[in-house]
Amino acid sequence: MEAPFVLPAEETAAEAIDAIRDELELFDDWMERYQYIIEMGRKLPPFPKDWCDDAHRVPGCQSQVWLEAKEEDGILYFAGLSDAAIVCGLVALLLRVYSGRSPEEILNTDPQFLRDLGLVQALSTNRGNGVEAMARAIRSAAAPQKIS
Repeated sequence: MEAPFVLPAEETAAEAIDAIRDELELFDDWMERYQYIIEMGRKLPPFPKDWCDDAHRVPGCQSQVWLEAKEEDGILYFAGLSDAAIVCGLVALLLRVYSGRSPEEILNTDPQFLRDLGLVQALSTNRGNGVEAMARAIRSAAAPQKIS
């Protein structure tokens, strides 16, 4: 798997969440944490401009957010981008947890970790709703598709 898809730095989603928690705890206040999250977003692989369209857009986000999923050998990889720096960082954080995982692991990794880390509460209501919408979109890509 290659750019623009995010490869996991940690073995499991749980390890990624623990690493993010440890990293955020290094900072004394939320302004420093926001800056760290923004830096995470700047390190995302380049997202193809032709994917910045309605087909890739995540509904329910205040800012524009685009995601793409690709399955390879039973593993889902994600690419993402936002037009807002802090949201791009939140995309990077979510992809660190969910990209490069099996659909089962993705579905078993409850996005409650976003609240446990204090992220949803520290953001504006609209941004908090948006990050939860991104998590839903990622988990939706991992859900078994219903055939009608």
